[in-house]
Amino acid sequence: MTGSIEATVEEWRAQYDVDSANAAWLMCDRHDRDAVAFRVVEEDLSTRDITYGELADTSRRLATVLAEHGVQQGDRVPVLLNKGAELAFTLMAIWRLGAVHVPLFTAFATGAIELRVTGSHAKLVITEEGQRAKVEPIDGIEILQVGDELDRRVDAAEPIAESVTVGRHGIFLQLFTSGTTGSPKGVPVPLRALAGFHCYLHYGLDVTADDVFWNAADPGWAYGLYYAVVAPLAAGRTSIFYRGGFTAESTVKVIKELGVTNFAGAPTMYRVLSNSGLVEGVRLRRAGSAGEPLTPDVVEWAREALGTEVRDTYGQTELGMVICNHAHPDLARPLKPGSMGQPSPGITAAEVDGQIAIDVENSPLFWFPGYFEAPEKTAERFTEDHRWYLTADTGRIDEDGYFFFTARDDDVILAAGYRIGPFDVESVLITHSQVVEVAVVGRPDPEGIRGEVVEAFVVVADKSIDHAAFEKELQAKVRNEYSKHAYPRRVHLVDELPKTPSGKIQRYLLRETEG
Repeated sequence: MTGSIEATVEEWRAQYDVDSANAAWLMCDRHDRDAVAFRVVEEDLSTRDITYGELADTSRRLATVLAEHGVQQGDRVPVLLNKGAELAFTLMAIWRLGAVHVPLFTAFATGAIELRVTGSHAKLVITEEGQRAKVEPIDGIEILQVGDELDRRVDAAEPIAESVTVGRHGIFLQLFTSGTTGSPKGVPVPLRALAGFHCYLHYGLDVTADDVFWNAADPGWAYGLYYAVVAPLAAGRTSIFYRGGFTAESTVKVIKELGVTNFAGAPTMYRVLSNSGLVEGVRLRRAGSAGEPLTPDVVEWAREALGTEVRDTYGQTELGMVICNHAHPDLARPLKPGSMGQPSPGITAAEVDGQIAIDVENSPLFWFPGYFEAPEKTAERFTEDHRWYLTADTGRIDEDGYFFFTARDDDVILAAGYRIGPFDVESVLITHSQVVEVAVVGRPDPEGIRGEVVEAFVVVADKSIDHAAFEKELQAKVRNEYSKHAYPRRVHLVDELPKTPSGKIQRYLLRETEG
């Protein structure tokens, strides 16, 4: 790093990595009240701007209402809301109380929601009318619904006098990630992580004050939450919330109508755009990608179709984005096909035991405190001397210092930018009366769009079962009981599952199965 970059990293640490750190101050109150925090875009492309002043005033009154429901410092508060003004006000109100936001993806069914609600010991869930039915079956949880009634209470409430200071180690987010076995693991995010998030927005994506910035990822997941919500708030930038679903047509319209200059999203989005034939007259200053490796053909397409390169980046829920093809001119280097770039400022990375690893002692922007109530799982992520954080992703480094992702060391499925744990899907499928055993894996998407697709290998009780009808039953079961994004695109009926002598399923053999 140059001296100026090191000085900038130290400046962020001085802002965020201190005992006096206050979430509401750092992400709202210190900014210009007239500046726009979020531009909410409806499907008809009508817009509503939420200024930092409105965000501050409304969240102060909503915090009073949440306190009346017993929300206190350290409480986990799951939020099941679509992108919009209510989400922005709710998150800031939670942080004003020193409480912890637990994101819930709006495509989740009750099963996935309950895992996260119970796993965080939450007492209150905040949701909206269209999502409420998913929460109601969960025992012992209070539901607070946004809408007219809550708006009236907020309007009448006195604003909270002081926001709670939690300090640099205070937790303000708790996401959940899952791997091959066991329940989803809680990832507590301390306030000091803001320094790393701000760093990625600045150096990784090169978001400037003059940009019209749109990170199209969903804030129910790490990339959207960290870099469409938290990092722009920390930096005092404007972020776009588009309330419609992703399609090539809608994406092009939003970019053109709002004059987007800096766009970020999953490789799937770029692949859909490149295959659509709808991208005409689009010119971006910067384009970033995250979630799964970016294929070289998309990079080549983007140079002509978008007027800029798509720069791939690598990270995890536990880290944020830490290895990047940086877009900022102070760090930008020529792209190499298949490479995810170099370590970000404040991060030192290497290859340890074949894995991509982060040097804890020499990475001032490393922040992962360990999994929530899971010391054994936490220990698996570090070398014995705690010097290195192990990502469980294998990779290599070339002679020029470029990092390349080669494979996952676990069996997490990377589908359309989402990380899907096989165990979560298997836990639903195994409850079907005909399923004796099941293993779920990710396999390359035959359409080349999603990166990987979920496929299930099933041992059934009745060998004469109608395969097509059974497959539809299992797909619907996962959609209804777990999540719409995680259903198996194909179901294979097998006589037995390949296992090690100790009985562990050999998923890598299933991934290599033909057909």
